[in-house]
Amino acid sequence: MSSISLEPAGHTAAPLAATAAPESPLRAILRRVLHVAVPLATLVVVLLVWQFYVTAYEVPRYILPGPMEVIRAFLADYPMLFSALWVTLSITFSALALALAGGVLVAIAFAQSPWLERILYPYAVVLQVTPIVAIAPLLIIYAPSTHAVLLMCAFLVAFFPILSNMTQGLKSTDHNLLNLFDIYHATAWQRLRYVKLPGALPYFATGLRIGGGLALIGSVVAEFTAGSAGTESGLAFRILEAGRRLNVPRLFAALLLITATGVTIFFLTSFISHLLLRRWHESALTREN
Repeated sequence: MSSISLEPAGHTAAPLAATAAPESPLRAILRRVLHVAVPLATLVVVLLVWQFYVTAYEVPRYILPGPMEVIRAFLADYPMLFSALWVTLSITFSALALALAGGVLVAIAFAQSPWLERILYPYAVVLQVTPIVAIAPLLIIYAPSTHAVLLMCAFLVAFFPILSNMTQGLKSTDHNLLNLFDIYHATAWQRLRYVKLPGALPYFATGLRIGGGLALIGSVVAEFTAGSAGTESGLAFRILEAGRRLNVPRLFAALLLITATGVTIFFLTSFISHLLLRRWHESALTREN
């Protein structure tokens, strides 16, 4: 008759972890280089295939310009494109700052007063689920300027993810810590400052990353919907203008500029998240084995 081992699973796993060889420095450097080189090599291959296709099949530039055509359009129009980028960035970061301040403050109010959350949270959900293209015409009527319309649209898109994540973070505080603070008769401000806010930082970081991207999307969609002209023209207006003029290379250049801006915002917010969490949270710590 075969016997059944009563040893716990961790008893056999520990020797395996102890015998695992540490990664050599050269192997670690190679892994990091490949982490960057592989996506860049993929991009180069895609651009080469793109250029070969439009050259070999003589595709007209008003249908699909090649990468070299897009680069030439970017170099020729960069003063206009960067001026439009500045407008889009100013709306995006202004809306993100307002959404961060509003989302955090409202989430704190919800955490301190459950009744306030029951009353107001459904209206926040209503704003989130209503498409921004449906709200923009109303805002055009009541807002004092086009810039205010763009700012409000981008704010509404970025506000809810920050509010939702921050509210969830403040409600996820360890109950044992809260009980300990109650034993020592801590005030509501002390519980908020020393327990709830530090515990909600990972949720805030997630809301920041999502809100950063959505603020850019909101500003671009708002400009498509509300429109703008003159000195308030952003990249979305330049895309519409280039499409109407069949200047497809400039359209691609503006589109790639928006994409690069979104990627930059994502890395910037991810870096801020790393700075906030790198010393204590499991998601930012490096494993030792």
